[in-house]
Amino acid sequence: MKRRMKKKPVNQTIAEVLSQMIQVPEGRIRLRDDRIKTWWEVGISSFFISRYPVTQDLYLALTGKAPSTFRGGRRPVESVSWTEAVFFCNKLSELAGFQTCYAMETETGGIRIGEKSNGCRLPSEAEWEYACKAGNREPRYGDLDAIGWYRNNSGGTTRPVGLKMANDWGICDMLGNVWEWCNDAYDEKEYGSYRIFRGGGWNDDERGCLATNRRRSHPSAFKIDDLGFRLVRNTEI
Repeated sequence: MKRRMKKKPVNQTIAEVLSQMIQVPEGRIRLRDDRIKTWWEVGISSFFISRYPVTQDLYLALTGKAPSTFRGGRRPVESVSWTEAVFFCNKLSELAGFQTCYAMETETGGIRIGEKSNGCRLPSEAEWEYACKAGNREPRYGDLDAIGWYRNNSGGTTRPVGLKMANDWGICDMLGNVWEWCNDAYDEKEYGSYRIFRGGGWNDDERGCLATNRRRSHPSAFKIDDLGFRLVRNTEI
């Protein structure tokens, strides 16, 4: 039987996560799609990123829901779809007094992303990889056993955030533990609305936990026990 988690005060939990956000400097990142053997370069404006993936404590405080397979307040929330993740971002933005980043398009049923909002959102995949590497050109920012939870050391479960070594910008759990949803559609011509996720998870082998790995799935239908998300915000607009 799953043990019931104690719900923390909403204002306290929001204040904690916002205070832990790290400002990432502007720069450039070169991305690669191995499927079509293509490289492209993206300019990155400065932005804020949460030090940890969204935890079950935070998700429960804002939504009243506990969807995760592996329970624990400081573990990353998982088993959430892309659509649920962006609704969560909007909820947090509203409660914190920010502009929301996502709006439903009534004609198409899709979700429009407001890139100029000051609210919380998912990172673009360029922002995600740039923040993960933290100025390092290698596919990992350290030895995998030191920086992440994966098949060889996870014990078959997610682990509480922040127990492994952070990257050079102080960001934790970017590789391993759970994959993380990004804003971007993967390839709309081939895969429609499928969204990208990055980072590797607790059940992946070493090859799955690389800053450059890209996966994709349906934004509302796909949710699994090694996929969560992380928050970002634009700097002052």
